[in-house]
Amino acid sequence: MKITFMGTPDFAVPVLQYLLEDPAYEVVCVVTQPDRPKGRKHRLTPPPVKVLAEKFSVPVLQPEKVRKAEAIQEILAFGADLLVTAAYGQILPESLLKGPRLGCVNVHASLLPAYRGAAPIQQSIIDGQKESGVTIMYMVKQLDAGDILSQVRVPIEDQDTFGTLHDKLSTAGSNLLMETLPKLEAGSLTPRPQNEKEVTFAPSIQHEDEEIVWEKSASAVRNLIRGLNPFPGAFTRLEGSIFKLFAAELTDLRTAEKPGTIIQSGSEGFFVATGNGQVIKIVECQPAGKKRMKAVDFLRGTRLKNGTVLGVK
Repeated sequence: MKITFMGTPDFAVPVLQYLLEDPAYEVVCVVTQPDRPKGRKHRLTPPPVKVLAEKFSVPVLQPEKVRKAEAIQEILAFGADLLVTAAYGQILPESLLKGPRLGCVNVHASLLPAYRGAAPIQQSIIDGQKESGVTIMYMVKQLDAGDILSQVRVPIEDQDTFGTLHDKLSTAGSNLLMETLPKLEAGSLTPRPQNEKEVTFAPSIQHEDEEIVWEKSASAVRNLIRGLNPFPGAFTRLEGSIFKLFAAELTDLRTAEKPGTIIQSGSEGFFVATGNGQVIKIVECQPAGKKRMKAVDFLRGTRLKNGTVLGVK
């Protein structure tokens, strides 16, 4: 089977790797986003999928806008039987979806119809879910709304972060795709329409979504912190400067202090008041202009007074 693969970030790399290493499939083309400036020096950096494709000498296309006629023609010219996408990052035009004889399937990191959109992994943790998964579905014009071909469930452990769950789902999705493709080619799958009454969304995380609201419960604050770890990081403000938090633990402590108030600090980290009198312990942080560090290391170099209120601009 000839396959055109479309994907961009790290999540898509194992999916592509599995396809490239299986002799049953020929990846005739890889489509990914253009190289982008990254880091403090803004060096032009290729997407992870492009790096892998070039190692296997697979042709790579990087259209700025995949909806343009010339981009569509160039992609379809490779004559793939199937188009596979995984976190590509652009909406595909209908003419591209209908081009390959077997259509276009997507590897989506949620149990659809839950969490359609760009940030299903982060949002599932932020919402305190205990389970996630991967869905292989046909792509249609509407975002993540196509018929379901297969699914696999993946538990969300209490210590999972965006980073750890991302890796679990990427591997699970790769395995699921390889189990699904032979059945798809043989015509033995029965696509299942999504239940529109059960649809939820997970749009891209915006900067304002990353700020901690200390009036929320300790669990909600912790879920935001782990849902944005390692990137982009949940943040608050310490003496007016951005202060990112990457790891926190729930406690049995109670306080009458205002949410956001540091009530104590010591050899284990520092403790902050949250909503309903609950207290959370911060164990990893990143002060403005410095590297990520353990809270105890931060406290060695900074005198953090009890009564300091976080989140004040």
